[in-house]
Amino acid sequence: MDTVWACPAHVNRVLGDDMVDYGVETRDGSLGSVVRVSQVPGFDHLVVDAGVWKFGRSVVVPAGMVSAVDDSARVITVACTKDEIMDAPRFERDQDTGDLFYLRSLGAYYEALVTVPQ
Repeated sequence: MDTVWACPAHVNRVLGDDMVDYGVETRDGSLGSVVRVSQVPGFDHLVVDAGVWKFGRSVVVPAGMVSAVDDSARVITVACTKDEIMDAPRFERDQDTGDLFYLRSLGAYYEALVTVPQ
C-alpha cells in the first residue's frame, strides 16, 4: 500500500459521493453507513456514522483501508476491526477532516495498523 489515503488499486473503484448511505463492514461486523466521502487532496477518506454501535459517534476511515466495494449490495468493506476504528484519533467535528494535524495523526495510526501482521 502506497498510502493509507489512496484507495487500493485492487478495489478498482474511485470513492465518490454516490457511496453516501453505503453500509460499511469491518472484519468483525457492521460499522455503520457512509455519511460523506471526502476527497481532500492527498487525504481521501470516508466519514462513517457509527451511531447505532457507539451512541451517535462518527468516525473517519482513510480510503486506503477500503478492501472491497460491492455496488450491487451498496456495501464497502474495510480491512480493520470495529475496535481498531474506534481506537483511532477521535473525530470530533466536521472541521477535523480539513485539519492537517488531525489527518496526519489519523494517518500515522492507520499506517501502524497495516504494518503490523494481523
